[in-house]
Amino acid sequence: MNQPIVVVGAGPAGSALTLYLAQHNVPVILLEQADQLPVDLRASTFHPPSLEMLDSLGVAEKMIAKGLIADKYQYRDRKSNDIAEFNMNLIADETKFPFRLQLEQYEMTRIVGDMLKEYPHVDVRFGHKVTACRQTDTGVVVEIETASGHTEIETPLLVGSDGASSNVRKGAGIGFGGFTYDEKFLVVSTEFAFEDVFDNLAWVNYVSDPDEWCVILRTEKLWRVLIPTQPGDSDESLLSDAFIQARLKHLYDKGSEYQIHHRTLYNVHQRVSETYYKGRIALVGDACHINNPLGGMGMNGGLHDAFNLAERLVKIVKTGADVATEFEQYDRQRRQLAVDFVQKHTIENKKLMESTDPDIQRKRQAMLMASASDPSKAKAFLMERAMINCVRESLGVA
Repeated sequence: MNQPIVVVGAGPAGSALTLYLAQHNVPVILLEQADQLPVDLRASTFHPPSLEMLDSLGVAEKMIAKGLIADKYQYRDRKSNDIAEFNMNLIADETKFPFRLQLEQYEMTRIVGDMLKEYPHVDVRFGHKVTACRQTDTGVVVEIETASGHTEIETPLLVGSDGASSNVRKGAGIGFGGFTYDEKFLVVSTEFAFEDVFDNLAWVNYVSDPDEWCVILRTEKLWRVLIPTQPGDSDESLLSDAFIQARLKHLYDKGSEYQIHHRTLYNVHQRVSETYYKGRIALVGDACHINNPLGGMGMNGGLHDAFNLAERLVKIVKTGADVATEFEQYDRQRRQLAVDFVQKHTIENKKLMESTDPDIQRKRQAMLMASASDPSKAKAFLMERAMINCVRESLGVA
């Protein structure tokens, strides 16, 4: 197998997978439709298993130097002011990284992008939009649009890490089942120091309130606030200064306008593709699963896909392992996990956060506080939410 593997999409999953292959001397062409690595307000939480995997590539240390270590996180009740705090030091005996790393995902892709320049057998091509693909008896033909026009590349194996609207997935004829919520999530960032006005504020906070729940978390640069919106409101009104200022002042009225650095409104999906591969095409990350962001499991799950698949691609190239066998096992280990764990937990997280019943909110907060105050229960909770259990369980699926 002399031709390079083609990876489509230079997001976290595609970048990590490409670096893994590069470090194992596998030729790769990485195609990215943008003219440069995008800088946008997307995922910003890296869980312990992701950091362990990235550490094996020499990436984690560079990320930690840039990021913010969040070794505890909180569930807060806005009405009662009760706080359930989970200290991640409880899992220090389970992982080298007993914390969440708060770092914008584009910082991770920038680090990996710089590292990829060191490998002559890696060809990173920006401004290359994959529009379609078709399988042959020996490989996959990838159709690409560039500023210079249409071109094609033939590859023995194609990896689609090109996001929720993946043209690779569509080209492979793989369905994307699930649903989209009626409401959208609004994410805004501000430099206002919330830690100065809320007592004992952690860097990551899930705030319940029958009137309006929210998530407040700190990245290495700014505070980020996730706010639910009502179906039917126009995007223009939801992104307006008036709406955003009103929502932030509902969180904390500081007596003046907030300075807003970013604002993003996006649809919220719960979808998993019907398979993670077809023939010589495999999918990773948002191309094969998307979910609401509560718990920070989407990007992390994509990274876990990437490492699982990358190891198999190296076996195929280096030892002649059977493509169908390796891809089938990848699908068994990763797809069912997305259905049984990530989808289940993110849907449950959203239901708990958005309840408008004060009694349900009280019971939820009492349950969380009881778990947080019991070291054994707290550790079990952290092992689940940090995605340690699910990664270990997936590796046990033959």
